[in-house]
Amino acid sequence: MPRQISYRWRLRELMAARGMLTVAVLMPHLTERGITLSSSQVHRLVSGTPERLSLPVLAPLCDILDCTPADLIATSAQNLPARRAAGEEAPINLAARRPTRVRLTPEG
Repeated sequence: MPRQISYRWRLRELMAARGMLTVAVLMPHLTERGITLSSSQVHRLVSGTPERLSLPVLAPLCDILDCTPADLIATSAQNLPARRAAGEEAPINLAARRPTRVRLTPEG
């Protein structure tokens, strides 16, 4: 059965829980750990949901926030309804295919 996997990026939530309310507060911590990102890059990282994130950036974030990657990235999965395979026919509704009877009346 196919599954749909989704995730939620929680960097802003974890920063707020630790009193780090702006990007400017996070940037020196990243620099201390050897991560040099522009303020706009850090802003996008905090305010958006990254599609890709390198481990050399993820590890310092976890160190700064004293958390694990699982705390930063909340995942969920759900089953999707099965799709019909190509060439597989849907069940036939016989009532919809049955012709209606014609009534002939004499002209008079």
